[in-house]
Amino acid sequence: MALLVPGGCARLSPSSSSRVRSRRFGTFAALSTPRKDAVDWVAATSSFFEQDSRPIMLFDGVCNLCNGGVRFVRANDRNRRIRFEALQSEAGKKLLRRSGRDPDDISSVVLVEEERSYIKSDAVLKIMEYIDLPFPQLAFLLQFVPIFLRDFAYDNVANNRYAFFGRSESCEI
Repeated sequence: MALLVPGGCARLSPSSSSRVRSRRFGTFAALSTPRKDAVDWVAATSSFFEQDSRPIMLFDGVCNLCNGGVRFVRANDRNRRIRFEALQSEAGKKLLRRSGRDPDDISSVVLVEEERSYIKSDAVLKIMEYIDLPFPQLAFLLQFVPIFLRDFAYDNVANNRYAFFGRSESCEI
C-alpha cells in the first residue's frame, strides 16, 4: 500500500521495531521511507501542465458511457476548460500513477489538475464545476450528498457500464 506524502510517495509496510497495537484490530503497519528507485510521478508528468494548465479528464476509452460523457462535456464546455485523455493511453497511465492509482485501473473517471486529482463522484462534481450553466450549481447542491452515497451510486454504474451501455473496439476520441 502506498501513501502520498509531501515530497513523494511513502510505502506502508509492517515494521517490527515500531508497531502500534490495537485491542480490536491487531498490528498496524508503520510508515517507512520511500525506496530509492521510486519514481516521482508528479515531477515525471509536470510537462503535461507546462504549456497548458487546464485539467485533464481521464476516461475509459472503450466504454460507450464514458465516450458519451466526454461528448457531453465537450458540448457543454464552450470555453474548452478541460482536456481529455484515455485511461488506456501511455499519458493516461502516467497520470493515473500521478494520482496514486494503479496504471491499469480503468474503473473510474479521474480529473487531474496541476496540484490535485479527483476520482469517482468527486471527479464528476469537479468536472461539472468547469462546464457551463447549470452544471456548476448542480455540483454545488450534490456536494451535500454524503460521499459514501455518491460513490456507492457511481460504483454501481461503473461496475455495470459495459453491460448497460456496451463497449467499443477502440477509443473514439
